Amino acid sequence: MSEKVWFITGASRGFGRAWAEGALDRGDKVVATARSVESLAGLTAAYGDAILPLALDVTMRDQIEAVIPAAHEHFGRLDVVINNAGYALVGAIEEAAESEVRAEFDTNVFGALGVIQTVLPLLRQQGSGHLLGVSSVAGIYAGPITGFYNASKWAFEALHEALAKEVADFGIKVTLIEPGAYATDFGSASSLKMAAKIDAYNDARARLFAYGATVDFGEPAATFKAIATIVDTAEPPLRFFLGTEGMPVARAAYAERLDTWAAWETTSNAAQGVSRREELDPMLS
Repeated sequence: MSEKVWFITGASRGFGRAWAEGALDRGDKVVATARSVESLAGLTAAYGDAILPLALDVTMRDQIEAVIPAAHEHFGRLDVVINNAGYALVGAIEEAAESEVRAEFDTNVFGALGVIQTVLPLLRQQGSGHLLGVSSVAGIYAGPITGFYNASKWAFEALHEALAKEVADFGIKVTLIEPGAYATDFGSASSLKMAAKIDAYNDARARLFAYGATVDFGEPAATFKAIATIVDTAEPPLRFFLGTEGMPVARAAYAERLDTWAAWETTSNAAQGVSRREELDPMLS
């Protein structure tokens, strides 16, 4: 296995920190980014020249466009690019202010997009690279009180699915990492934002928090082996559940969707009407 160079956003804590440490421990190089470069001081002290700590707020496009070329020039290449920075806005659809929703999408979707669009010319020039987008099990279903986070991750999922088909010919790989619940600080004030509450949704909110209290949280440090396997394989998956939560959720969610579509299939087909293909395509006439 040859040495890899990793670029990780949100590397100061949680998954980003665990994966940066895991990559460094196995002898790889890491460009670790965070809004505060001081939060990466421990990594620098422990790993020296193997790590390049850089300040990056992914909502600032000018920072992205300065940091990524500098990182590429420093190590000569970027092999694994992980869009990990993100947070959750908690609130019913009626509750959140538009500015709060836009702010979440600025980080979770447009921040990731900025990284992707900036790094792709470099990866195409290399003829290689692996883009990993940290989505969520919440990216395949939507629930009450978390709809804005769900929406940001659904957009994130579609973005990467299309991207994978666009860049395959360039030798670039794409994988969506879909974690379940883990014992990170994702529930801290910096990763979880609360919309102003409307009393009508108190019961739905209480059910969500009651469910959260029963969740079996995974161990973040246990995830790096899986991530390393994904980036080392010749044919990585487009989607990969991290932990045990994803498959049961996916089976239930997709079974419900298929059942609903099937139950309404006759009505759907009737809405097709009479084909107008020949009328609309002059090449057929």
